[in-house]
Amino acid sequence: MASASALPIIARKLVAPGKGILAADESIGTCGKRFQKYGIPETPEMRRKWRGLLFSTPGIEKGLSGVILFDETIRQETSEGEPFAEYLEGRGVLPGIKVDQKTEPLAGSPEEELTKGLEGLPERLREYVGFGAKFTKWRAVIRIKENLPTDACIEENARRMAAYAKESQRAGLVPVVEPEVLLDGVHTLVRSEEVIGKTLRAVFREVKREGCDLSGLILKSSMALPGKDSGATASPGEIAEATLRVLLSSVPKEVPGILFLSGGATPEEATERLNEIVKKGNAINAPWPLTFSYSRALQDPVLAAWRGKDENAPQAQAIFAERVAQTARVSEGRL
Repeated sequence: MASASALPIIARKLVAPGKGILAADESIGTCGKRFQKYGIPETPEMRRKWRGLLFSTPGIEKGLSGVILFDETIRQETSEGEPFAEYLEGRGVLPGIKVDQKTEPLAGSPEEELTKGLEGLPERLREYVGFGAKFTKWRAVIRIKENLPTDACIEENARRMAAYAKESQRAGLVPVVEPEVLLDGVHTLVRSEEVIGKTLRAVFREVKREGCDLSGLILKSSMALPGKDSGATASPGEIAEATLRVLLSSVPKEVPGILFLSGGATPEEATERLNEIVKKGNAINAPWPLTFSYSRALQDPVLAAWRGKDENAPQAQAIFAERVAQTARVSEGRL
């Protein structure tokens, strides 16, 4: 188990220049939906082969600092019998683990969700440390509608997220807090910025109240975007300006770095938007490194090439290697 003094060192490694994090923590259900699209059997063995294909791709350690695993995956092994977490660490890629569980409706506001997972968390964290995990992730979901999100939703999700972060640090694991403001909806870019800001301020207020070490904690944030059903468009430059404005007003400077989620964006959109955010962030000397923690934006083209067939693995790995390399370049504003 890492000591408290080691947490800032691990956190800085996760946001090292020119590197980002692969989010490979899709639940069995989410992974199954992606497999269905290509007729891939939804079995533990096929999920193991899929994750193994990604993790064993040559050269990805040059662009990935870490990988977030799912509970099933951290218990699985490579084809050679080496536990995935050990295999990744041996390549210089830090293994992490998603520790939030399912959601429950918010009382009095059934359209909103509260993330579960605090029950039994210390015991699970100890187990994950035994598997070799170095960091954790917890996601909360915030929806934008005419009268949403409610203060109750933001505040209770923030409280639970802060409690999780404290438990992670007690266990010697770096927490990645992910309050995702969803892209779904008809809201404007301005409204997105407003909700992200309110959510982040609540999260960091609770994190400080819990006594978490900000230097050993990482934020995974949504970009400020108009709702996907709004009919509105925003240029990468406008998205970057709104995103940086809200981060500068909401995120403490002591945080070692900020990861962005792709949030349903295409690989091309996620790449262009991150490039603009990083370039503008560098221009204003943003106080934190800005990089990526993508799932679909890295994986979708690879899954489309693989389709569950062994003979397609070399082509799929070549695509993944290029997606990682390109996104790593973009994390330095070098599109």
